[in-house]
Amino acid sequence: MTDLWVERTGVRRYTGRSSRGAEVLVGSEDVEGVFTPGELMKIALAACSGMSSDQPLRRRLGDDYPATIRVRGSADREQERYPLLEESLEVDLSGLPDAEVVRLLAVVERAIDRVCTVGRTLKSGTKVTFEVRNVGD
Repeated sequence: MTDLWVERTGVRRYTGRSSRGAEVLVGSEDVEGVFTPGELMKIALAACSGMSSDQPLRRRLGDDYPATIRVRGSADREQERYPLLEESLEVDLSGLPDAEVVRLLAVVERAIDRVCTVGRTLKSGTKVTFEVRNVGD
């Protein structure tokens, strides 16, 4: 399992790291060059949907098909949560017959519903625990 952690690098600014060597800059909206935690959640959702739909799209469109998955959703600041996240897959299906487009879209939606762990977690909710560990003396 990959270890994940964030290290504080300034006021409301962190660097997310993985034991595989990946890094991502995280901070508040007023800090340039960083993602907010909410933006990272949305990116994770879009990336998960893209990866989950990759195989059926690759089978029909070829290995090098271009695709963009956009995701948006505003935070409800009274409840401090995102009540709605909307995803949109942008892909060129113009070379396929209409009947095949309908079948492909159904397969893509099933694949995302079945194997996108991030989407499935967000839809069902999850238990989150938190503890503070004193690492001093």
